[in-house]
Amino acid sequence: MKIACTKSPGRGDTDLLLSRLAERLEARGLRLCGTVQTNSERADSGPCDMDVKVLPDGPVIRISQALGRASRGCRLDPQALETAVGLTEARVGGADVLIVNKFGKHEAEGRGFRAVIAEALGRGIPVLVGLNGLNEPAFEAFTEGVATQLEPDLDTLCAWVCDAADCALAAGG
Repeated sequence: MKIACTKSPGRGDTDLLLSRLAERLEARGLRLCGTVQTNSERADSGPCDMDVKVLPDGPVIRISQALGRASRGCRLDPQALETAVGLTEARVGGADVLIVNKFGKHEAEGRGFRAVIAEALGRGIPVLVGLNGLNEPAFEAFTEGVATQLEPDLDTLCAWVCDAADCALAAGG
């Protein structure tokens, strides 16, 4: 099973890292599947908007709900997330690698990208997942502890994908 995760200490850093990785891998000719996230600051100073790009070529889907500045509840739009999941699932068969922006609450609870991750692994497609500390125990349980934890470094991630996908990518290129 070829599955790895990475997590960055700063808010939004993993999203930026995985987006840059997807750009690099696509430029090298890998067939990508999955999602990468972009966070956009809001003019009203409320929480950022969260969008995911379904790899390789879109669409871009807003996965956050505008609940107001005082809201403390979860802003994730589950219907939008499931749309991204469905589009990803339809593309997984032809992929060299699956990138999932985050193993989040929905995945921890058995929904979201969890089935797509399992399908990719069953097909022998390497999977790279963004992770946060909150959902790390659920990820460990899901992967039965066999996932490789990678440093949040572009060259490190690229080298892992290259090795896992049996491709000829140069880690520094």
